[in-house]
Amino acid sequence: MSEERFGEFVLVRRHGHVAELVLDRPKAMNAVSTEMARSLAGACAALAADRDARVVVLTSSHERAFCVGADLKERNSFTDADLVRQRPVARAAYTGVLELPMPTVAAVHGFALGGGFELALSCDLIVADATAVLGLPEVSVGVIPGGGGTQLLPRRVGAARAAELIFSARRVEAAEAAGLGLVDRLVEAGRDREEALALGQRIAANSPVGLRAAKRALRLGHGLDLRAGLEVEDAAWRSVAFSGDRAEGVAAFNDKRAPQWPGE
Repeated sequence: MSEERFGEFVLVRRHGHVAELVLDRPKAMNAVSTEMARSLAGACAALAADRDARVVVLTSSHERAFCVGADLKERNSFTDADLVRQRPVARAAYTGVLELPMPTVAAVHGFALGGGFELALSCDLIVADATAVLGLPEVSVGVIPGGGGTQLLPRRVGAARAAELIFSARRVEAAEAAGLGLVDRLVEAGRDREEALALGQRIAANSPVGLRAAKRALRLGHGLDLRAGLEVEDAAWRSVAFSGDRAEGVAAFNDKRAPQWPGE
């Protein structure tokens, strides 16, 4: 297993074709400062360009928190001009995760609040353990979810349920979160990272070309009418139909062996 650090607060660990993107600011429960946001965006840019990374699993190094959101201690010292300057840096961190071209899995335990929950929502799948507490409390401090929450949460749970959660600013514990569909898999306490990495390995066994095209079709087709969505799907199919991965996949199936994906 190799490791690469991006700034002080973000780490990437390699587990074969699975890249573990670690939020590593434990002294602040992974509160997203300007520096951490910049590092997260940089790590995502590097991963997006890495053809060897087939899946990204987003994890936390803190025992009791995934991420508590924006660094409000830092924000407390900001002038209006400081806040304006920080906004594109913060947005780049959240969109960096959201726009990763390969499948992404968040491993959530403890607090995932505000921007922390938005980082999880930016992933395709969320694995949470029994200690998870999720929520978007931004209206309780005079702002709104600004890392994608107002758009990603209703896509996951529907408009009315998202409105209730955002307007009330309430925290949702793990069992209720699973029932509401805020997370996709609920596991025993302490097993979120292990289970998310195992899921990542299962996904990574498949064609990297196919995975990226399937994610593109899912993302671009969401919200379109059926006819338009099927055109998005057809374009994604055409992008893989004549690939080396498709040829290898068919050959491996017929040879009754595991495929050796060329990734192109």
